[in-house]
Amino acid sequence: MKYKKLGSSPLMVSDVCLGTMTWGQQNTQEDANTQLDYAIEQGINFIDTAELYSVPPKAETQGSTERILGNWLAANKSKREDLIVASKITGPGLPWVREGSKVSGQSVIAAVEGSLARLQTDYIDLYQIHWPNRTSPHFSNHWPRNVDHTQVNVQQQRDEIADILQGLETCVKAGKIKYCGLSDETPWGINEYLKIAESLNLPSVVSIQNEFSLLHLKDSPYVIENCVLNDIAYLPWSPLAGGALSGKYRNNERPANCRWTMSQRNGIFRDTSQTHAAIEAYYQVAQKHGLALTQMALAWVYQFKGVTSTIIGATSMPQLQEDISAYHLALSEEVLADIDEVIKRYPVPF
Repeated sequence: MKYKKLGSSPLMVSDVCLGTMTWGQQNTQEDANTQLDYAIEQGINFIDTAELYSVPPKAETQGSTERILGNWLAANKSKREDLIVASKITGPGLPWVREGSKVSGQSVIAAVEGSLARLQTDYIDLYQIHWPNRTSPHFSNHWPRNVDHTQVNVQQQRDEIADILQGLETCVKAGKIKYCGLSDETPWGINEYLKIAESLNLPSVVSIQNEFSLLHLKDSPYVIENCVLNDIAYLPWSPLAGGALSGKYRNNERPANCRWTMSQRNGIFRDTSQTHAAIEAYYQVAQKHGLALTQMALAWVYQFKGVTSTIIGATSMPQLQEDISAYHLALSEEVLADIDEVIKRYPVPF
């Protein structure tokens, strides 16, 4: 396992990050313990969670993933300082989390306290804004006419960002968080955080995590260029497109206890005819070269230039083992050329 610097911070994170959002709904404490032990044995030192999790989000399971991770941390205190633990504050819209209110400086301070208690730790290495206060072109909002950017009150957004950064600064100065990051943001949002932090001498964001996979490439090239040239760590989440690139939904299969059989907050928007056609095309490329589709899709993201650490997740140990072993798979130029051909046929499947 190799390690990269987390953006402009001095933190060194493994190329693979263990995501945890299934813990507390699809996975138990025992499952999580086994996953953590195995991932750390493989050299992973980066663990990502959120106050929202588990998912799909529910009032009765909110915070359960942090609690599960916290139980493991409490039982393995000697390993805490070797890990980079990341969490996130929930964005607006969920009535059972701060009545669905926007993120503010005060809510950041309160949310950090809640996460620290659940995680049973004194500090969080990376604390992220899960999604912005404004409606952004994520979660299938990237299609034309879905978001009217002309209706955004720019000064209000800037004021809110300044307030959020001030809340983050309070937590940094108190030693409760070390570094700050974003999630589900755009080049405009990233740059506003950078500019405002610099102008007000507030903590600068060091990372962003966005959805990125062979089926969802909209961050390439513009977001990734922005990250690389501004020394922002780019952290892809859902590199298997919610499990779709494992091939488990081929031929209209719907295995039990999988993402596409569960009610989703934003709908099952990845399930389109173009998605299925693209998956089949990628499957044929993998078969041609004697590869497993899952590992080919993951290796492509792992090796994408500009990616700092890829966030993976699994509901079973065989899945986790396959996901991590894909890190060691080097894709040949012939494989990459065949993948490029499929990308050009299906550039925006969902």
